[in-house]
Amino acid sequence: MATVIPSKPAPIKNNHPIVGDRVIEGDGTSCDAWQNWSGLQNMPRLNVATSFPAHQRVCIFAPHPDDEVLGCGGLLQHLANNGNPILLVHVTNGTQSHPDSQIYPPKALDIIRPQESIAALEALGISHQVKVISMHLTDGDVFAEQAQFHQKLAAIIQPEDVLVTPFIHDGHPDHEATGQVVAAFAKQHRLACYQVLIWAWHWATPADSLIPWSCAFKVDLTPEQLKRKSQAIHCFTSQITIDESTGNPPILSAQTIARISQPWEVYLYEPIP
Repeated sequence: MATVIPSKPAPIKNNHPIVGDRVIEGDGTSCDAWQNWSGLQNMPRLNVATSFPAHQRVCIFAPHPDDEVLGCGGLLQHLANNGNPILLVHVTNGTQSHPDSQIYPPKALDIIRPQESIAALEALGISHQVKVISMHLTDGDVFAEQAQFHQKLAAIIQPEDVLVTPFIHDGHPDHEATGQVVAAFAKQHRLACYQVLIWAWHWATPADSLIPWSCAFKVDLTPEQLKRKSQAIHCFTSQITIDESTGNPPILSAQTIARISQPWEVYLYEPIP
């Protein structure tokens, strides 16, 4: 039987067999550290209108329902304003986020988390412009199901799609599996692929050599877009509240939410050779 890893990580020992030393534990790097880093302040801006031509469909891959908002809540609004068709792919339904919970057992989360995602898209004001599908892969075990993942991709992706996926070294096993499978598929089929930083903001530090900053681009959010993103994050009630049946703290801590709620998002992109 495969080992199930929670959809949002509990403390992980150093040198995890999948993520190595990209561990997600403790408070992580502070918001101030990132905000004061000149590399982020001087990072080139991504022009969404020119980088994502309006006629092209954009496929956003979320390892778990909520990752699309945590990582791409601003980009999603830009794409909707730009008129792009948007396909949101939930790789798993995030059913293992609350081990041993009486409030959030897997069968309940299989319904709750996708519903929270729909509410979040409504908070972003874009629900009518986004098609949502689920691959129904096993939460916490995406690496073991890479072959199935690739087969499902082949059935979903169209020749001119632009793909957006978590960073291949984002620090959560399901994020890294998603990033690696999607990036490899994009390279094989010569499709544009953007990798978004999500949990990397926690474990990495400014100028961290494990992140290829030379191909990083910043997407700025307007105050209204940031407000909507914040409202969307707070639609994921299962992830932001204490589990009273176990006494466990929220999966997304206040610091995690603050760190991901900046007026920018960062994407890594290398042009198709």
